[in-house]
Amino acid sequence: MIAFTLNGRKVEVEAPPTERLSETLRERLGLVGTKVGCDAGDCGACTVLLDGAAVCACLTPAARATGREVLTIEGETPELSRLREAFLAYGAAQCGICTPGMLLTAAEYLTRNAKPSAEEVETALGGVLCRCTGYRSIIAAVVAAGQGVLPDAPPGGSVGQAVPRVDGAAKVAGDSFGADEWPEGALIVKAVRSPHAHAAFEIGDLTAFRARPGVAAVFTAADIPGRNAFSVIPPFADQPAIAASPARFRGECVALVAFEPDAEPDLSAFPISWTKLPALASPGEAEHSPLIHPNRPGNLLIEGRVIKGDATTALASSAHVVEGTMTTAFVEHAYIEPEAGAAWMKGDTLVIRACTQAPGMDREDTAAILGLPVDRVRIIPSAVGGGFGSKLDISLQPLIGLVTLKTGRPCRMVYLRHESMTSTTKRHPAEMRGRIGCDVTGRITGMEFEGRFNTGAYSSWGPTVANRVPVHVSGPYLTPHITAKARAIHTHGPVSGAFRGFGVPQGALWQETLYDRLAEKAGIDRLEFRILNALRDGDGSATGQVLQAVGIHDCLTALRPHWERALAEAKDQPGRGVGVASCWYGCGNTALPNPSTIRIGLSRQGEVILHQGATDIGQGSNTVIAQIAAEALGLPLATFRLIGPDTALTPDAGKTSASRQTFVTGRAAKAAGEALRAAILRLANAGTGAAISLEGATLAIRDGATLRRIELAALQPDARGYALSAEETYDPPTSALDADGQGKPYALYGYGAQVVELEVDRALGTVKLIKITAAHDVGRAINPMLAQGQIEGGIAQGIGLALMEEYLPGRTENLHDYLIPTFGDVPPIESLLIEVPDPEGPYGAKGLGEHVLIPTAPAILNAIRHATGAEITRVPALPHRVQEALGATA
Repeated sequence: MIAFTLNGRKVEVEAPPTERLSETLRERLGLVGTKVGCDAGDCGACTVLLDGAAVCACLTPAARATGREVLTIEGETPELSRLREAFLAYGAAQCGICTPGMLLTAAEYLTRNAKPSAEEVETALGGVLCRCTGYRSIIAAVVAAGQGVLPDAPPGGSVGQAVPRVDGAAKVAGDSFGADEWPEGALIVKAVRSPHAHAAFEIGDLTAFRARPGVAAVFTAADIPGRNAFSVIPPFADQPAIAASPARFRGECVALVAFEPDAEPDLSAFPISWTKLPALASPGEAEHSPLIHPNRPGNLLIEGRVIKGDATTALASSAHVVEGTMTTAFVEHAYIEPEAGAAWMKGDTLVIRACTQAPGMDREDTAAILGLPVDRVRIIPSAVGGGFGSKLDISLQPLIGLVTLKTGRPCRMVYLRHESMTSTTKRHPAEMRGRIGCDVTGRITGMEFEGRFNTGAYSSWGPTVANRVPVHVSGPYLTPHITAKARAIHTHGPVSGAFRGFGVPQGALWQETLYDRLAEKAGIDRLEFRILNALRDGDGSATGQVLQAVGIHDCLTALRPHWERALAEAKDQPGRGVGVASCWYGCGNTALPNPSTIRIGLSRQGEVILHQGATDIGQGSNTVIAQIAAEALGLPLATFRLIGPDTALTPDAGKTSASRQTFVTGRAAKAAGEALRAAILRLANAGTGAAISLEGATLAIRDGATLRRIELAALQPDARGYALSAEETYDPPTSALDADGQGKPYALYGYGAQVVELEVDRALGTVKLIKITAAHDVGRAINPMLAQGQIEGGIAQGIGLALMEEYLPGRTENLHDYLIPTFGDVPPIESLLIEVPDPEGPYGAKGLGEHVLIPTAPAILNAIRHATGAEITRVPALPHRVQEALGATA
């Protein structure tokens, strides 16, 4: 027995003395607020206070707590209370998975330094990783907590107000993620995975293994009752939930073992033999090698193209032409929450609770794999500890579903960090080349672009990347002639999927670095070159779409004073450089249906219930959608209660990707709010300008001098069980692209531009970021605080793409060897919210989540070139690559 004081209460627990304290807290004492992101002390999510000192619970033996005081996020101190309030006020908790570790580390620091500076906070919290926020809001919150002065929350919560998250209280209390809830007696599920990129395998006699103590069941591909193939785009379904021989990538699942809940889940004796096979590592090699999938000649998954005008002729007659290449690497999503979930039966319905970005898609794919009707599968998304695109693809959902379906017992599964990184999707590596030209005045004349994208072993989002890149690769600039092609090629690499931008960030690296060179050839300031060529209302895009509400000119001109100041400060400063880059991004699916549905009910007890099926992965959709609904209905945000997402309780609001939720689900929420308001006004025989309020279970409608009251309990329940309700769907108006990529792929676009100031150490090849100024057109800022949080978080990921992140299978499969930005890597960020309302968006709003990452990396490369003359054509720009580029300029 181990005895200690836990959150002020004396406890005794039976646990092995060498057991991780994090496991003791979570598994034996039920305090799941202590999160586990790595089990290696790399992320800091599991931080607790041991006798007041911050420690990683995953590295602390349980016995070390004997006779001591342990404080977890479930506890309370004066410092912790102030920090919770500050994190809410400053939007410092986004997905929330790192928040317990951040709060406890900060609480300990405030006991040693009551009023820290921003620089001191940056140093003190440096051991805790965050993938969402970009750290700046966390720093601001800790400084404010020390000073004891917090901004007042705006009243009402209408559109345009920076209200705290509606789910914020849960975030700062240790929200419930995929690994945090499971039924009593749940089996523990582990996957047997391929250690090779390409290998034949043979599973031996399982009789003896099944008879081992603690083994409840074993499953292979032969046990899949339905279609053992899935993809986020059903016509391309090619990835098995459990693979039959051969395995096509390192980390692929080839078998499942379910262990009894009190057993040690040991796979070391599993009878399997491997025969390594030749592995295709690059698209160039794969195009001329044996096929990974027999129906895809040349290992080509798909080619996307956009052809407008005659680019070859336009370039031949151009006054200036530049050409170049750009190569990018696999990039890991590195969310702090590994994949996790639980499954159980409720009657004849299979219930799966897991971290996901796409519950509707999960439900359809899992049902198909398990041979079930869709209505017999229910998906309940947990809180999601970061996703960024990778949690759009199913991972463990069909695996735990299979175990529960076959055994009739509940089960749970939690990926190890290594398992998460090897088995899930990555950003597509790209090999890009092409030419861009302009006339003597600097106006762009034409572009030719060709890109090869390593889509890995299976399709995932490869078709979307290959089609989206040619649409966007011209950037937000008027380009009369363009030929752009992108090919997604299969290899035996990790599966490449969606990652914040669907290939557009890779294309922007190529185009924006070439635009800098083209501006210099034309003798025009780099920012002014972009302003000159910026798209305007009425211009045609590369796909021939006539654009409206184009905000890129406003973004670029807003940066002028910052650009001029930065250039002046960098002048005559060796190693100082300033860079600029722009972006645009179509919100929603590319030229495909993209509907969202929202339901709002008014109960007979006087509650406003918002059935919101869009998963909030930290970007704030729970709050933004509720704000839009409240504005449309005309009731305060505080009157709303959120239900969902849950496929049994909420209509399908589509996947959380492609910067679509604020726009698409926001439009559905606006329509539902307006429809319910109209029903109330009709019932009260009131005009459209009437004010609505709730007084308990009574609706009060004031129309001028007339006051009408409706007793909700007196109304007959409608078909949904409410006194009054409305359900509305919105699907953006788009059109399919023809063979040349011409059409209307998106109903609206968001725009942005960023200026980077940095310093290069020529001797070491290192880059120090000084400041980033970001101007982004959001159409209408539904919640400015959340918008700023998205900008800062996206910039942090752009920094990683530019300077440090490179996933190498077999080498960087943990958060120690795979580097993501920390507190010290993200400089001060100044966000400029530009509002050019789009009539298609809810109250003019546009999406934002992906746009914010796109300009950062190319602006950094442009700043490096400005500082040193070195042209970086491969990212990340690691010190040795910067030194090589510097050597090429010598």
